[in-house]
Amino acid sequence: MSVPFFYLSPDEWGQEVCLEGQEARHLAQVLRLEAGREVGLLDGQGRIGRFVIRKVSKKNAWLEQVREELFPRPASLAVMALAFSKAVRRGFFMEKAVELGAHAVWLWQGDHSQGKLPADAQASWQGQMIAGAKQCGNPWLPEVRALSSGVGELVALSAKADYRILPWEMQTNVPMLTPDMAGRAGITVYVIGPEGGFSGRELAALREAGFTPVSLGARVLRCETAATLCLGIHWWASQLPARAGKIRGN
Repeated sequence: MSVPFFYLSPDEWGQEVCLEGQEARHLAQVLRLEAGREVGLLDGQGRIGRFVIRKVSKKNAWLEQVREELFPRPASLAVMALAFSKAVRRGFFMEKAVELGAHAVWLWQGDHSQGKLPADAQASWQGQMIAGAKQCGNPWLPEVRALSSGVGELVALSAKADYRILPWEMQTNVPMLTPDMAGRAGITVYVIGPEGGFSGRELAALREAGFTPVSLGARVLRCETAATLCLGIHWWASQLPARAGKIRGN
């Protein structure tokens, strides 16, 4: 039997726990769950548990652990560096990033970004990712970073990645992004420009940093569409039997 999932931060995890705030309100007032019902908890760091509700009030829910399971971090890690833009439907993308197993999401300030990265960016987007994790049961939440300094900060963070990929529609004579390029063991950074496109300065910096240019096809895609497509290809490629076996070392 499927159970509803709730989020509990790692530092609050234990045999007996108490849900508070929005999670408790959702359990008690939206789903109207009562004592004796089993629910699932996840901490976003690879841990999922089954808990029994022992007591419920309007603002709190007290739970007791039945069992828990630890899931190792995947070997194939996709980092999506998505340029900030007010026009991007970030809530949609953040949920899809969790469903498609993104390792991290870096929102970066592009030269042609529409608007400035908000100061509370990481906190506000975390809630949207938690919603996605509870829906799909992904035990790992992506790390969210706000790169307000632009492409230089992005390049510096990408230096330790195993693979760096630059999808961009204004390219000719470059390969399509294929499963052979995606889903490999290690860290792959995909960088997506803003709705206004990359500046010449940014493209020069990315190419100098070793980003491999690829095409996503003949159409100009919205930022969140291109980012979701890259994550979908990466997730699908990492799940292919031949690739999955190679990653596990079989």
